[in-house]
Amino acid sequence: MTTPIELEDGQHQLGPVLIGKGTPISIAEFEGLGMASQRTGDVEPPGADGLWLGADYYSGRTLHLDAAVKVAGNPSAVLDQLAALQEAVDDPAVRGQGGTTMDFRLKFPGRPVRVVRGRLRKAEPLMAQYLHGWAPLDLEFQAADHAFYDDAFDVTTIPLGMLTTGGLTFPLQFPFVINGDPAAVGRPGYLQVDGTAPTWPVLRVTGPCANPSITHVGSGRTLSVQTTLAAGEWVEIDCRPGWRTVLRENGGGVPLTPQSRIDLFQLTPGINEIRWTATDNTLTSSLAVAWWPAYKAL
Repeated sequence: MTTPIELEDGQHQLGPVLIGKGTPISIAEFEGLGMASQRTGDVEPPGADGLWLGADYYSGRTLHLDAAVKVAGNPSAVLDQLAALQEAVDDPAVRGQGGTTMDFRLKFPGRPVRVVRGRLRKAEPLMAQYLHGWAPLDLEFQAADHAFYDDAFDVTTIPLGMLTTGGLTFPLQFPFVINGDPAAVGRPGYLQVDGTAPTWPVLRVTGPCANPSITHVGSGRTLSVQTTLAAGEWVEIDCRPGWRTVLRENGGGVPLTPQSRIDLFQLTPGINEIRWTATDNTLTSSLAVAWWPAYKAL
């Protein structure tokens, strides 16, 4: 995995391209950092005053940047910067299929790096003065959802059948205290999820096992996969918006049971308990849970 570029305050990374402070692409205005737009179910009741307020759903966040390429006296460098942005958008791994995204890493003073995932939808320069090394640039980035994410993910591995690494040691020495904090006893099925918003995990079961079933205890949501995995084979359930795939190590798809709702399987801020079962006489299979802490605001 490539080591992320260390960003300075006021510097951002759009795909592989650095913009903002200390780069040839300066930013005059950054819009879309507040509340994301919503799809509402509001209804005006016929023959009555007021408004019936329905369910609200966030749309994907839209970021708009009023920017400019500034490379004094070097028109070729202006074109190079524009070409780099277009090259990032043209990546077949991003635009070649539905749901795939690129990262827009943001570094504002007073905050660690936050990430929004989506696609660059507009990169329109004004070329009237580019011969002098200056071209105003209108950028628009469409995120797949409304959240801001941590730059790095958290991950934990849960062996099959392991309930706890805690317990009591005999003979007991009085007085003794039973700690009510599940995180304190080191149970691998308990996850401490940072952030202020729910986040969607990526779940990978590695064999040998058959028909694994994963449950988020707090919500009762369960994802069950109908497949058999030999030793070293795996199946990955990606619950993230836009992705939402269930794939084997060979790239093939695997069905979930009809009751499994991949779009509703979320981790919430705080302690989450994950349990999983499978048929495995060796008890050597495992579940890896990865997630990016999510935030409602910068």
